[in-house]
Amino acid sequence: MKLPFQPYESPFPPTCNALNIYLFVLLSVDSQKISTFVRDMKKYMFLLLLWANLLPAMAQDNITNGDSVAVTPTDTIPALPWPQSLQADLDSLIAVTKLLDVSEMGLMVYDLTADSAIYQYHHRHTLRPASTMKLLTAIATLDRLGGSYQFRTSLYHTGVVDSCTLKGDLYCLGGMDPRFNADDLNAFVEGVKRLGVDSICGSIVIDKSMKDADLLGWGWCWDDENPVLSPLLVSEKDNFAERFLKALQKAGIKVSNVEPKEGKVPNGSHIVCSRFHSMDQILMKMMKDSNNLYAESMFYQLAATQGVRPATAKQGRNAMSKLVERLGFSPSDYVFADGSGLSLYNYLSPELEVALLRYAWNNSNIRIHLYQSLPVAGQDGTLSKRMRRTVADGNVHAKTGTLRGVTALAGYCTAGNGHVLAFSIMNQGVMQINNGRDLQDSICILMCQP
Repeated sequence: MKLPFQPYESPFPPTCNALNIYLFVLLSVDSQKISTFVRDMKKYMFLLLLWANLLPAMAQDNITNGDSVAVTPTDTIPALPWPQSLQADLDSLIAVTKLLDVSEMGLMVYDLTADSAIYQYHHRHTLRPASTMKLLTAIATLDRLGGSYQFRTSLYHTGVVDSCTLKGDLYCLGGMDPRFNADDLNAFVEGVKRLGVDSICGSIVIDKSMKDADLLGWGWCWDDENPVLSPLLVSEKDNFAERFLKALQKAGIKVSNVEPKEGKVPNGSHIVCSRFHSMDQILMKMMKDSNNLYAESMFYQLAATQGVRPATAKQGRNAMSKLVERLGFSPSDYVFADGSGLSLYNYLSPELEVALLRYAWNNSNIRIHLYQSLPVAGQDGTLSKRMRRTVADGNVHAKTGTLRGVTALAGYCTAGNGHVLAFSIMNQGVMQINNGRDLQDSICILMCQP
């Protein structure tokens, strides 16, 4: 039999998805012969189903009759090779996404396995990273301090113990450990009791010299739920002296001077007790839960490596700039305001974030700590309810970011061909945050699909 149309020579490689089959039909069939079928969507779908079912038989009948027209059955049309298939899918998604008519997006996808960039869309635009700023903080700190670094809070005493009385002061030295809690405070009390002390003829002295006196970050909104940037907290609250005094009194230890004061631990002081928390403990809550205090604590550990006390945010920014410069970028093209991403002054680009992710992935000493701390799509952290029951579920490991009008996502996933991808997506000017998240989830699903 004769086919009722001449085959369309598409300039694009054929794919077997429904959209391309549908377009193939519309472009191939003589318009006069299908005019009665294109009045509404139901008739389009009828034509599509008819085409999908009859084409193999038509092709076989055509060959039997000796015609030279070659028709490939739909179930054997080859798909685009990877990564061209992903590129085409991302192009199609961006082209039809109306959200991008009223907002901005920067996107970059990098194939770590093949060591090549495979997709870029406004990837050099400087945008607010929100909490994906925590990636820069974590990577810079791991690079500088290593994964074995510990956050430390210590208790010292001066004077001597005579007849169960400490004739001196207790000094609490803060190291900006955000995990210091009631159990750690009780350990301090037990340390005093081990000295054989039941009374203190002196004061409780709080040493906050680890960092400057700024309690808020540069560019933080005054009416936001901001953490207090004190180097000596208990359960994330700035009431250490009060809590410690009550804990001592509850344990039967009398303190003669109940008014705490601030000062520095003097030379020659004696260590009573130290409490530590590991880098991994800080990273897990910082990244999985996007805890801002934990991120700022890490930021000031990084700042303190500059060797000047008290540590300042400026020193932390300088340390970040050194890493960015080593990666081949100009720090002056960006703004590093804080460690958590709370600041409205932070400006990064998807290109820079992907470069940081590449650096972390290729450095096993960083990757082993960073990767396990990232939220996992559909599984835990800030991604626990996103991309569930899709190919991205359990695959995407990425840091989320959210501010008013801003949503971002950056991290890693494994493509259908087994290649590991690093990606950064930044959406700005998004009034309905869920719309931006839905777009990010769609991009991730495309990256992970077989």
